[in-house]
Amino acid sequence: MENVKTYSYDEASKASLNYFAGDELAARVWVNKYAMKDSYGNIYEQSPEDMHHRLANEIARIEKKYPNPMSAEEIFQLLDHFRYIIPAGSPMTGIGNNFQVASLSNCFVIGIDGDGDSYGAIMRLDEEQVQLMKRRGGVGHDLSQIRPKGTPVNNSALTSTGLVPFMERYSNSTREVAQDGRRGALMLSVSIKHPDSEAFIDAKMTEGKVTGANVSVKIDDEFMEAAVADKPYTQRFPIDSSNPLVEKKISAKKLWSKIVHNAWKSAEPGVLFWDTIIRESIPDCYADLGFRTVSTNPCGEIPLCPYDSCRLLSVNLYSYVENPFTKEAKFNFELFRSHVAKAQRIMDDIVDLELEKVDLIMSKIANDPQDDDIKHAEYHLWEKIKNKSSLGRRTGVGITAEGDMIAAMNLRYGTQEATDFSVDVHRTLALAAYRSSVEMAKERGAFEIFSAEREANNPFILRIKDADPQLYEDMKKYGRRNIACLTIAPTGTTSLMTQTTSGIEPVFMPVYKRRRKVNPNDTGVHVDFVDEVGDSFEEYIVYHKKFLEWMRVNNIDTEKRYSQEEIDALVARSPYYKATANDVDWLMKVRMQGAIQKWVDHSISVTVNLPNDVDEALVNKLYVEAWRSGCKGCTIYRDGSRSGVMIAVSKADKKEAKKDKETTPKMPVNLIQNVVEVRPKELECDVVRFQNNKEKWVAFVGLLDGYPYEIFTGLQDDEEGIALPKTVTKGKIIKQIEPDGKRRYDFQFENKRGYKTTVEGLSEKFNPEYWNYAKLISGVLRYRMPIDHVIKLVSSLQLKDESINTWKNGVERALKKYVTDGTEAKGQVCPVCGHETLVYQEGCLICKNCGASRCG
Repeated sequence: MENVKTYSYDEASKASLNYFAGDELAARVWVNKYAMKDSYGNIYEQSPEDMHHRLANEIARIEKKYPNPMSAEEIFQLLDHFRYIIPAGSPMTGIGNNFQVASLSNCFVIGIDGDGDSYGAIMRLDEEQVQLMKRRGGVGHDLSQIRPKGTPVNNSALTSTGLVPFMERYSNSTREVAQDGRRGALMLSVSIKHPDSEAFIDAKMTEGKVTGANVSVKIDDEFMEAAVADKPYTQRFPIDSSNPLVEKKISAKKLWSKIVHNAWKSAEPGVLFWDTIIRESIPDCYADLGFRTVSTNPCGEIPLCPYDSCRLLSVNLYSYVENPFTKEAKFNFELFRSHVAKAQRIMDDIVDLELEKVDLIMSKIANDPQDDDIKHAEYHLWEKIKNKSSLGRRTGVGITAEGDMIAAMNLRYGTQEATDFSVDVHRTLALAAYRSSVEMAKERGAFEIFSAEREANNPFILRIKDADPQLYEDMKKYGRRNIACLTIAPTGTTSLMTQTTSGIEPVFMPVYKRRRKVNPNDTGVHVDFVDEVGDSFEEYIVYHKKFLEWMRVNNIDTEKRYSQEEIDALVARSPYYKATANDVDWLMKVRMQGAIQKWVDHSISVTVNLPNDVDEALVNKLYVEAWRSGCKGCTIYRDGSRSGVMIAVSKADKKEAKKDKETTPKMPVNLIQNVVEVRPKELECDVVRFQNNKEKWVAFVGLLDGYPYEIFTGLQDDEEGIALPKTVTKGKIIKQIEPDGKRRYDFQFENKRGYKTTVEGLSEKFNPEYWNYAKLISGVLRYRMPIDHVIKLVSSLQLKDESINTWKNGVERALKKYVTDGTEAKGQVCPVCGHETLVYQEGCLICKNCGASRCG
């Protein structure tokens, strides 16, 4: 590879900026995430044009294996400028990339057949999810096979610990995996039938620990009917046994209310309408052959059987609208059908490319300098994945830019007219993709276990039969190349490069304001805002790209500085009015999802965004409507519901909070709950180690109800510091009162043999200056200031001594562990894209706009 051309970051950024017509965010995202690089950071592609040639050449190489191949140039024209067909992140990064040995699959599900309740099975899943995550895959698995808490086990523990400890294990493993700046992504699910499902539902609320996983509950029709009618429901273990070991009756309505409350409060758990998923699933027609669906990928759009995987690709719907935003706007269905057929071919080619990647992964494992005993589990994992991918050849053709397509057709997202049009588009897509899969079966052969008889009564197949009888007859005769074909995923950063709305979602905001720091003494600078430390900022308008196109079509000046009133008036004139993520008709959005779901054989990832002031009754109504409308799953996000720290609230607290609501309407719920003013004698404690310049330091974080209450910091393993074994991560801080009335704080922990050891007088071992700062921080923690605000306070401390500043950074890192995922880092700017769109995720700051990650 010595003669291969490389580019500097500036060269790639400049070329990409030109490619994206000046869109800095799109250019940065592409260079940072998708340009081909080696492990040393050398960049081998100057712009997306190079990437698309790489992809086209590799896909064309596979095409040549089969009759009637598409040429590299034909494929390139479909990919160029992200106009028509957009492979998802893993295929886009990995295809033709010889610098990394990674899977092209976005989604995996794992699981153990038979006794998945043994420790061996539980540990095997833990190992397998890590092995997949290190190859860029998101993983899902189900916990319904783990026996409920308190049931007998055949080991020294005597009784089972239940689901929650294993949720924490899998979550922690996910947080430990990072690959090329990406953290692992995990979905944990459990059946509502399981007797521990309530503990599962509450785990992220009360434990505050399962931060490395999304959690969803698999809900059956019987439970939903019982919840709506307020009838009892029977839980059992094993969940599908006719002779269960455990059986108990519960109030379905009460448990459903808890699901609704937790979703309202924290956006989790998500709900999976499992009977709908299984009833509609074509792969489950082959359940006895290994295709029984057990869980979903982390975003929920691909229900999968164990060891199956899926690659994803999106079709840019906006590009098929001719004369967008005019009275002559028209959707080109003929071109759309043609391109969907080709997209399905490309997806099948990517299955072959994935099988090549899996062979490379297996070869690498075989040649690794490790004992065969160590390598066997990983090697066998990829053998199972290769087998499932070969057997079913599952694909994931989806869409992006639904919101922009609707607006370009002069329709309003969330109206019945827009929904009817979208359903027509998705019906067309489904029929074209399935026709393409049948045509490939003629040329390339059907997937190995295809059986028209097995699929004869599947509701999705029957819809195809009704809509296109000839397609159905051809499918019976020739088979189908792919066991399932379609999905709608959240397109995330790829939608930044298409410069459109994401997936099936409406526009987030068509116009918004940003601030940039300026020198007020520079010529021509307009100062709109001065912050608390005297820095000056200029406000500027950011337009959604397709809203800008609407302005141009309607001859509206795009260079003018508009007032907020003028911006509001512009939006009100546009088809984006009342059609943003936060103000669409929420019930209509759910019904739209259900209507489109009938033409998507996998599932749809969609979030219903709600304003902060909605009540739980609305969430209940939305979830019930989603079930009745035929959705396979539903997730809601109430604005601000993940900020602050989640603490269980007693009924008395709720009454008090309700009474105070009128006088303190803006106060976060965590600030109107009980504050413990008298410190308990003992507090649980986490130990967090960090480096202060070249010195090893340790922080002791005292916890009350899982929330940081105080912090001590000091030197570790120093003559005047704290001698502490490296294995210690938890213990207790005990408050002691000396005979003379002075207070002393001791730290107590247990060693491996269970002996308790005490470190006396923590405060006496600290530099007085650090101790004073620690008292300041502890003071605001005790009065429940949200952790992100405490971190901002610590960060703002103006300290001249470099060593103290390093200590300050260590304290910030210690506290970030307790920030609830999704909390906005207000006032902080992304160093990559320059936007105030940073959120805390697993102790790191993640940019919602460009995906940049900053830890520490």
